[in-house]
Amino acid sequence: MDTREMHERLPEAMRQAVDDFGRHLAQVDNRSVHTVRAYLGDVVSLLDYAVRQDVLSVGDLDLGVLRGWLASRMRDGAARTSQARRATAARTFTAWASRSGRIGADPGAHLSSPRAHRTLPTVLRADQATALMETNGPEAAEGLRNRAVLELLYATGVRVSELCGLDRADLDESRRLVRVFGKGAKERAVPYGLPAQKALDDYLKHGRPLLAAAKGDGTKAGGAREGRLRAPGAESGGDALFLGVKGGRLQPTVVRRIVDAAAREAGLPHTRPHDLRHSAATHLLDGGADLRAVQELLGHSSLSSTQIYTHVSTERLRAAFKQAHPRA
Repeated sequence: MDTREMHERLPEAMRQAVDDFGRHLAQVDNRSVHTVRAYLGDVVSLLDYAVRQDVLSVGDLDLGVLRGWLASRMRDGAARTSQARRATAARTFTAWASRSGRIGADPGAHLSSPRAHRTLPTVLRADQATALMETNGPEAAEGLRNRAVLELLYATGVRVSELCGLDRADLDESRRLVRVFGKGAKERAVPYGLPAQKALDDYLKHGRPLLAAAKGDGTKAGGAREGRLRAPGAESGGDALFLGVKGGRLQPTVVRRIVDAAAREAGLPHTRPHDLRHSAATHLLDGGADLRAVQELLGHSSLSSTQIYTHVSTERLRAAFKQAHPRA
């Protein structure tokens, strides 16, 4: 049975809770479309399990139900990474339900989950990143846009959703800073260098006007950035920094194609936008940047998320030692 069918089978109050939780994730927590979909799927599965245990109200959920649901998924052969995500989704849901008065004491606060096996992220070498930035790609407007996209991704380490959500007003060109709205609508300022500035100048002067002409002014076609909170009376049409070929806001799927095509042209293995984020963080640490500074640049809420890059740097150092030291 798929998620939609399970959702329809739930009692009305549970269905309403799921729908309200989804809106909260998207509009208040500013979670990505993929995260919202995954969490809702997990919550529907949890509530479907609860109903089969004769628990017919969100308010009657307890720690035993949560643990029983995870155990049932483990018996079905769920991977540790999937179990960790399900536990996180359940904790997020019960915490929200407690805050919104749907449940009393939060049972998810005491729910533990298996630690997912953490693999080291894919990181380009500095020369590979340079080769990626120097690919030619399409001509004219698309090529100028693609170069600016690649340079800004690598210069700032922003997530692909954050890049696509940028407006022209988010660029502070005089100080070479970009204002980024990340997870949970948290705002941060991220610096970028001269190569990115040059690519952005070329795109804004010679590329964006041509793309905008595809649909009148081109800025309202993409709408306001998804999930971004605006002040009352703020412009609703949006003023996207990066435009697609039809004049609307550039979409993450297109950015992924841009990065993959550039990697293939540079003779690199399959590369994703997130690999450029990993590479930017690792190269900053390799160059002597402070871990806390990298955490702030990436928009990580926890330092533990940033510390994975210290392991990458250590592994690179160990590999260099083994290759070069006579007593390795």
